[in-house]
Amino acid sequence: MKVADRFRLLTQITSELVHRFAGQPDGVRIDRAVSLLKKGHKELAEWSEQVGEIPQMRLENKLSPVLLQVHETLDRARVLYEDAEKNDEGASIWHVEQQVYRLLNDL
Repeated sequence: MKVADRFRLLTQITSELVHRFAGQPDGVRIDRAVSLLKKGHKELAEWSEQVGEIPQMRLENKLSPVLLQVHETLDRARVLYEDAEKNDEGASIWHVEQQVYRLLNDL
C-alpha cells in the first residue's frame, strides 16, 4: 500500500475513533481525551488531500513532523483513558499509534 493510501487510512481510522468515543455517555467519555483525538484527526485531515501530490523524495520531510505530532497527541489521549481505567479505549488508540509509528518508519 502506498504511503498516501496509508496516510488517508489513518485519517479515516482517527475519524472513526472520534465518532466512537465522542458518542459515549458522559460517565464513560473523557472529554479531554476526545478533544485530543479530534486534534489528531484534524492534523491528519489537513494533509490527507495533498499527501498524494508530495513527491516521493519529500515525503519524509513533509510528513514526519505531522505524524510525530499526531502520535504525541494520540498518546496523550491514550494515557488519559488508561488513567481512567478505560483499557479498551486505550488499546484502540494504541493500535492506531502503532500504525502511525510504522508509517513513520517506512518514510
